Amino acid sequence: IALFLFPSSTFVCPTEIVAFSNKANEFRDVNCEVVAVSVDSHFCHLAWINTPRKSGGLGKMNIPVLSDLTKQISRDYGVLLEGPGIALRGLFIIDPNGVIKHLSVNDLPVGRSVEETLRLVKAFQYVETHGEVCPANWTPDSPTV
Repeated sequence: IALFLFPSSTFVCPTEIVAFSNKANEFRDVNCEVVAVSVDSHFCHLAWINTPRKSGGLGKMNIPVLSDLTKQISRDYGVLLEGPGIALRGLFIIDPNGVIKHLSVNDLPVGRSVEETLRLVKAFQYVETHGEVCPANWTPDSPTV
């Protein structure tokens, strides 16, 4: 699972959500599901998804967008800013055994790289399958160590 938490309906958030949604099939091709989570209500998410992209909405989604209205998921993953009640941009790659293989947290104004997330998923899977380690900037066609 690639679980990413986003603050709310800001200007950066839709760029990330749409980018992950657009690559959902590439993640599925390597047996990884992408899940988006924010502290906004499911009503907010539904309105955002039902609004076409050309009108500022998300449009059709290829990934689930979950509501963390109680803020418990954000709190449990350590990305909740208690004061404003929003999550930082947390990304967690979780293996089939529930082990967090990667975590990163971005401050509010900077979005994440979907390509890098996909590369990391592939790298962790490669290590698990082949027992070799992946050096810096590893890609599926490059040598391992």
